[in-house]
Amino acid sequence: MKINDSKILEKLKKGDSKAFKELFDLYYLPLSTYSLKYCDSFSLAEDIVQDLFIKIWNDRLYMKFDKNIGSYLFKAVKNNTLQQIKKKYNFVGIEDYVNNLMVEEAVDNEYLEEKRNRLHMQIEALPKKSKEVFKAIVLDNLKYKEAALEFGITVNTVKTHYTRALKQLRNAVEIIIIFFFI
Repeated sequence: MKINDSKILEKLKKGDSKAFKELFDLYYLPLSTYSLKYCDSFSLAEDIVQDLFIKIWNDRLYMKFDKNIGSYLFKAVKNNTLQQIKKKYNFVGIEDYVNNLMVEEAVDNEYLEEKRNRLHMQIEALPKKSKEVFKAIVLDNLKYKEAALEFGITVNTVKTHYTRALKQLRNAVEIIIIFFFI
């Protein structure tokens, strides 16, 4: 278990809502992205992750995490996503559905290049500050605090710009996901 995770969990068990927000901020996007490996809807993926976080908040006093919270979250998201797919397809052919999703991820280079160009165009079309913040966080892998220092703005302003960029790029999320998993 990461030291940061264990501190967050200790605070969470005491009912600290800031710790919950920290956990949410740390894992929300990676979990949503992971869920998309198994389902074909970003909206469904978000719902699954949000439901998991609601369950964690509601059960925080009774939950015991002896292992890595990250592993638990990713396994729960995978299981919950597959359950939703089973419900959607009435338990018929779920293995075929999941296998088809995996096969569909195998795309040719020309298709990837086209999607990469489209993604870059959409990133470049973002407002200047949102684009800078997005690139710093996603491409340069900076933390919010580091980006705030680099641009001379507050952490909340960084989060605002990053959120705006993600909202505008949400239409291109399938493109982003392709590049995360290739």
